[in-house]
Amino acid sequence: MSRIAFLGLGHMGLPMAVNLVGAGHDVHGFDLVPSAIEAAKAAGIPIAESAVDAVADVGVVITMFPAGKHVIDAYQGGLLAAAKPGTLFIESSTIAVDEAQTAHALAVDAGHRSVDAPVSGGVVGAENGTLAFMVGGSSEDFDAALPLLEAMGKRIVHCGGPGLGQAAKVCNNMILAVSQIAVAEAFVLGERLGLEHQVLFDVAANASGQCWALTTNCPVPGSVPTSPANRDYQPGFAGALMAKDLGLALQAIEGTGTDARMGMLAQQIYAAFAAGDGAGRDFSGIITDIRDGNV
Repeated sequence: MSRIAFLGLGHMGLPMAVNLVGAGHDVHGFDLVPSAIEAAKAAGIPIAESAVDAVADVGVVITMFPAGKHVIDAYQGGLLAAAKPGTLFIESSTIAVDEAQTAHALAVDAGHRSVDAPVSGGVVGAENGTLAFMVGGSSEDFDAALPLLEAMGKRIVHCGGPGLGQAAKVCNNMILAVSQIAVAEAFVLGERLGLEHQVLFDVAANASGQCWALTTNCPVPGSVPTSPANRDYQPGFAGALMAKDLGLALQAIEGTGTDARMGMLAQQIYAAFAAGDGAGRDFSGIITDIRDGNV
C-alpha cells in the first residue's frame, strides 16, 4: 500500500483517485475548485487543507492539472519543498514536452523522483480503470510508478526518458485529430453521394479505412451505440481539450521544424471548432461544422 497525495480532482482526477483507493492505497487529495472538493468528499477521498499540506507526509504525489504553467507554479510554489526527500512525483497532466522536462528537473534538483505519465482514454477510461499511460522517466522510476498506474489503467508504456511520455501523447493525439477529421469528411461526402451511413461504416470498418475514430468514436449515430454521436456529441473528449492538445502539437512541430501539414491544418480546424460551442462538445462533433461548411 502506498500513501498518495492526488492533486487535481476534476473529471479525470477523481475517478483515478477512487480507483487507487479501490486498489488498497491510502489516498487523500486537494483541488482549488469547491465543487471538485465536494465531489471528492462524497466519493470518500479525504481532503487536505492545501496542496502543500497534502504532500507533506506521503510517498507519492500525483498531479492532474489543466496546463504546464500550473504544474511548474505548484512545484515551485511549495510542493517540492514540502514533500519528503525521495517522494515520487507522477505528473499526469497533458503539458508541453519542454514543460514536462522542466518539471522533472525541478523535482530531481529538489531531491525527488519524477515521471511524466499523461493519459489517454477520457473520463470513461478513468472511471473504468482502463486508461492508457505514456510514461517518461528513468527505468527505476517507471518501475516504482507501475503498480499505481496499473490500478488506474490497462495499457502502460515506458516511452523513454523525461518528457517522452508527453511526446508520445502529443503525437498520438495529432494522429487522432487528423483521422477524426478524415472520417467526418468521408461521411459527409458519402451522404452527398447517396451512401447510407451504415453502408459506409460496414465497408470502412472492415477495410483499409478502419481506425479508432471510426469504430469507437464514429461521428454519426447508430453504427457504434456507445459513440458520442448518439448523445448529441456530449463528451467524451471535448473539443476544447483537443484544441489544447493540438496547440501543444503545433508548438512541438514548430520547435522541431517538422513538415507536418496535416497536423497543422487539424490544429487550425479544431481551434476554430473550440472557439464556438464545439468547446464543450465531443471532438467528433466536428462533422457538424464540416457538413455546414464552417471549416
